[in-house]
Amino acid sequence: MMSDAFASLENVEYRLLWWAGTFSFMSMQMQFFLRGILAWDLTEREGALGLVYLIMGLGMLIFTPLGGVTSDRYSKRKVLLWSQGLLTLGAVAMGVMVSTGNEQFWMLLVASGAQGIGFGFFGPSRVAFTAELVGRKQLGNAISLSLLSMNGTRIFAPAMAGVLVGVHSIGIGGGYLLSASLAIVSLFILFRLTDEPAVRTDERRNPFVEIIDGIRYVKSIPSLRRLVLCSFFVIMFAFSYVVFVPALVEGVYGLSEGWVGLFSSASAIGAVAVSIPLAARADSSRAKTAMVVFGIGFGLTVLLLGLAPEFWSALVVVAFVGAASTGFQTLANTLALGLADDAHQGRVQSLFQLSFAGFGVAAFPLGALAETIGLQNTIMVMGAIALAAMVIFNLAEKRDAQTLLPESTSPGQDSTSVEGRVFPVGS
Repeated sequence: MMSDAFASLENVEYRLLWWAGTFSFMSMQMQFFLRGILAWDLTEREGALGLVYLIMGLGMLIFTPLGGVTSDRYSKRKVLLWSQGLLTLGAVAMGVMVSTGNEQFWMLLVASGAQGIGFGFFGPSRVAFTAELVGRKQLGNAISLSLLSMNGTRIFAPAMAGVLVGVHSIGIGGGYLLSASLAIVSLFILFRLTDEPAVRTDERRNPFVEIIDGIRYVKSIPSLRRLVLCSFFVIMFAFSYVVFVPALVEGVYGLSEGWVGLFSSASAIGAVAVSIPLAARADSSRAKTAMVVFGIGFGLTVLLLGLAPEFWSALVVVAFVGAASTGFQTLANTLALGLADDAHQGRVQSLFQLSFAGFGVAAFPLGALAETIGLQNTIMVMGAIALAAMVIFNLAEKRDAQTLLPESTSPGQDSTSVEGRVFPVGS
């Protein structure tokens, strides 16, 4: 039912968080588009595109674990405010530099690093805050709606940025400034959220000790450990296709900048198409099976994207890529949060979201590989690796499921437990 799909939005606090995320995602999607166009215009090299995302990925890689510790220690609202403030500052700075004609490639690297740091704190806090606001019963629904807002903005935000780039009086600089204004709106909405105490009440330890504690916690739950590792490889390789969209559309298919926005929007349309029905079913007992199907589909469709001979066939394929990636991310996030206790939500999410740092870090060597063997061949390799990771994950889950007796399955061990429902491994 449609009402079931939007059930979490009845929670006033979550609704504010959702709208704050929507405006933040709009800003983020515009910047992704503008950053790729600007990097390509300044260098016309796939390796340069990869380097920009490498810097962002390194920022996330270093600061996402610290972001998880921070969200477990302190008010998640305050963490969101400070991190969104940093994201806003980066957009304003790039807008001013480009509008005044002073943009240089190194500035893109600095802005990407700042965005990586901001996301490192913003991501774990936002997802952990979601779990805190809606509870475990509606967790899958809330995460699905969060991804719906993100992917919904991908339909029109890149296309809008593409239109702005084509208007001489606005251009890339004006696009960045509009992106900054959307980030400011998100900041004001976050101010309206009710402050809340941190879950953690024990004596505070060295943050690096707490990061290690979070890693040990994930390692102690086999299903969670496999889920984190699988997600890391799938996102790191399959999701990296977004980095090379400008090079694919302009460099391989020989089209103009405006078509890059259309390509991104096609992926988003596929994502939104799967998000609404998924929101009503993300908390079902078949979540793990569906996640495996979506994950395999994600790797397979990225592989097919590398095989697409021309733009229009690639446009169709990328819509399926968007649908599969959204299904995988939604269900993997839901399962991970369902396995983690309240005191470790932030740190578990920080480890889980390191996969996005991984895709940023992988972008640079993948860009170098693309310059050696060709971009489309590299995209095929990316899809094949993600597909292999999903197959290995599924085989490992089935192997362990066969060794477990039904009565031995318990939450926090080799099962997924969400609000009193136990989902055996391999279900």
